[in-house]
Amino acid sequence: MYRKVAYSSLMIVLILTLLSGCGTPGLGSNSSSKSDNPITVKLGVLKNVTHAPAFVAIKKGYLQERLGANVKIEVQGFSNGSDFSTAMATGQIDIGYVGPSPVINQYIRSKNIRILSGANNGGAVLVARKGSGVTSVKEMAGKLVAIPTKGSTNEISLRLLLQEQGLQVSADKSGVQLIAMAPADTLTAMKQGQVDAALLPEPWGTQIMNEGIGDIVMDWDQIPPNKGNYPLTIIVSGDGFLKDHRDLAKSVLLANEDAIKFIKDSPDDTYSLVSDELKELTGKGLDAELIKATLAHLHLTMNIDQDALKIMAQVAVDAGYIKGVGAEGLDLAGLYDLSLLKEIQEGK
Repeated sequence: MYRKVAYSSLMIVLILTLLSGCGTPGLGSNSSSKSDNPITVKLGVLKNVTHAPAFVAIKKGYLQERLGANVKIEVQGFSNGSDFSTAMATGQIDIGYVGPSPVINQYIRSKNIRILSGANNGGAVLVARKGSGVTSVKEMAGKLVAIPTKGSTNEISLRLLLQEQGLQVSADKSGVQLIAMAPADTLTAMKQGQVDAALLPEPWGTQIMNEGIGDIVMDWDQIPPNKGNYPLTIIVSGDGFLKDHRDLAKSVLLANEDAIKFIKDSPDDTYSLVSDELKELTGKGLDAELIKATLAHLHLTMNIDQDALKIMAQVAVDAGYIKGVGAEGLDLAGLYDLSLLKEIQEGK
């Protein structure tokens, strides 16, 4: 009798041990950061100070802490949003920070990209070359104006600005001529008198002004839509990564929240962090005063203004950047997945 009881007890212990080792099926199926299997998260960022929350999240270790020690982070820097969106569409990056206009264009084409959260509203200025004769938006008629890339968020803001003043974009001097060039090249072109004005993300406008090359014609808090309070830097993810690793996507948003709080609470401690990350991405850091000026021109927020993005998307349609929009108009409902953001804001 004793042997039977002992045998039965032993079997129960063995079964419980096996069950505890195997775990409950499906419990950790979407908890990759807690898994024993290492995973790599490929994060994309643009090489702009307007992406300061991303830089701080990396340098302060918020991103690694939130994702977990078992996650390897690979950071890829991009010069423009178009290259970023292409990289996400082809699986070269999983999640990252970018401007909204290239994302909207990508979504219309492929439907495989989602906006998860905001990071920064505003941060672009309109600057004019000294001697160009441009002291107001109206005076840009017949002038050559630079934007970072075709179809960029900055170009969409510029087109809205021109519409407000009754000006047209044209291929000749009957209207405003646009030229796409990197901000660093725009600075050089202004020095050489080749470009009259530009709408650029900070700190380029401030740098052009500080070097005596030009003047800020319209500050960041007057740029449309919403007088500068429009999404300029957002967090987006590819569908596959969001489906398979929602916990990791949420961790990125939490790190973004940590970084925004740090920047607001400790701006003086932010400058070196941003400069150090820029140096890793570009090979060159940035003067603290320029970073300070840029941060003063940003409205850091995780909220997303969908109405502002719809306005900007329609401008992109009118400009010919978004094709295939039927008579029913743009449908951007599937572009957003703000459920993780809502969980964070509700403290879940």
